[in-house]
Amino acid sequence: MPMSRIKSFFELEAAGGIVLAFAAVLAMMVANSPLYELYNAFIHAPVVVQIGQFEIAKDAHHWINDGLMAVFFFLVGLELKREALIGELSDIKQIILPAICAIGGMIAPALVYYGLNHGDAEALKGWAIPAATDIAFAIGVLSLLGNKVPNALKVFLVSIAIFDDIGAIIIIALFYTSELSLLSLGVAAVCLPFLFLLNRLNVTRLTPYLLIGVILWAAMLKSGVHATLAGVLLAFFIPLKNNADPDHSPLEELEHDLHNTVAFGILPLFAFANAGISLAGTSMSELMHGVPMGIALGLIIGKQIGVIIPVLVVVKLGLAKLPKGTTFIQIYGVSLLCGIGFTMSLFISGLAFGGIPDEYDPRLGIILGSLVSGIIGYLILRTNIKDANHPTLIKNDEMYLGVGEPPKH
Repeated sequence: MPMSRIKSFFELEAAGGIVLAFAAVLAMMVANSPLYELYNAFIHAPVVVQIGQFEIAKDAHHWINDGLMAVFFFLVGLELKREALIGELSDIKQIILPAICAIGGMIAPALVYYGLNHGDAEALKGWAIPAATDIAFAIGVLSLLGNKVPNALKVFLVSIAIFDDIGAIIIIALFYTSELSLLSLGVAAVCLPFLFLLNRLNVTRLTPYLLIGVILWAAMLKSGVHATLAGVLLAFFIPLKNNADPDHSPLEELEHDLHNTVAFGILPLFAFANAGISLAGTSMSELMHGVPMGIALGLIIGKQIGVIIPVLVVVKLGLAKLPKGTTFIQIYGVSLLCGIGFTMSLFISGLAFGGIPDEYDPRLGIILGSLVSGIIGYLILRTNIKDANHPTLIKNDEMYLGVGEPPKH
């Protein structure tokens, strides 16, 4: 991925993270004010779409989570395809370290959560909530450090987030699927050969893809498989190249067009609709319940362990090197930023519990864990960003940790 693209992506996601934070704070303020009833009426307002006997009847909250978030997952799918073909994921040497870190960063938080909830079958449904990273928020925090942040550190964080998104998609597909409708799955399956045919015929006009994509989304919604996965499937068929006009890429142009809509429209609306936690009557015992505490500790402790331990092992074994121009302590700061799990954690929480249980609110753990991870990660990076120009040295089995002076040989 060219540095100019990383820079533009970084700037966009940083701004998107700020808007996302504002939407979340606004939701919290409204939910704890006299406007709460109006807020509640908004997110639960019924919206019905009907064509003949076919009907989709959801409240506004579900339309945002199942409908608009499908566009977010569509964008994620476009980014994944581009990265796999011409970006960071196309070079095996560059993906070993972030791939292993992302896997560790999903497993360790889940284990922390399991450790606190292993005796409660209902609570265990939320095991995947702390496994996700919110790239918009994480990069938003990193952007607060200014242009002194090494480019390689930004690329490392973005690469982990890419694999994290892949993991989240797989988790949703495998573990958060309800009872299946074979008829609806059949309709969805019929859509795929048509999309494949359009791609093989090098059809570059997007309208046919999007029309079939709408049918695919509706079928997935009725099938029991989460509808947002239709966005990922559709993205994989959008052509990267235009054989008739090599200077234009349908996939990249669509990705560019969607970025602002998703970053400054869909994700903030999602945050506003899902982060409105009323603290009235909330007690310390509710926060200390295994679910919110498991989520919080999974994000704060599990994420950093899951990311930083693989770095130590892989680099020490010589299987990969630290990103150029970075130090171990800076990588550790990034591992903490990976504990910001806001958007995807909220999304998976809704799938896991289907709402807010009476005994606890999973969102308390998400917000607490993300907030603590972001603050500590920022402070560590701010303290050690001055070492950005120091080389990372690994000689004679000795690792420079980025603290003090590099070892002399």
